[in-house]
Amino acid sequence: MAAIADPSLKLAWTAAYAADDRKAVDICLLDVTGVSYLTDYFVIVTGLSKTQVRAIYQAVEEAAQTHCQRQPQHTEGQDNCSWVLMDYGDVIVHIQLPKERQYYNLEAFWGHARRIPFEPLVTT
Repeated sequence: MAAIADPSLKLAWTAAYAADDRKAVDICLLDVTGVSYLTDYFVIVTGLSKTQVRAIYQAVEEAAQTHCQRQPQHTEGQDNCSWVLMDYGDVIVHIQLPKERQYYNLEAFWGHARRIPFEPLVTT
């Protein structure tokens, strides 16, 4: 990941890989630079339980600090853990339970954004 020149994209990938490390499912990266003034990238992932959502949130926070020297500007939902939103300004991370993910369907709402294919890291 050190080869990624765009710091926003590096943060998005860092969040996605941290979520994958905690067994998040259906990891989606959206490039919204051309369609939103709010942020550059969305990272949307699903945790299968509130405990897993919390673990993913903590892993993303730690990885962003370690690899990108970034802390979220704002975080919501970490008490309930059905949907945790981590706002880094240029990257917004959504960690949702399946019910919330299906109901709010952020990928469809931002369907005009460019989807970046996620490929998990291969470890041996």
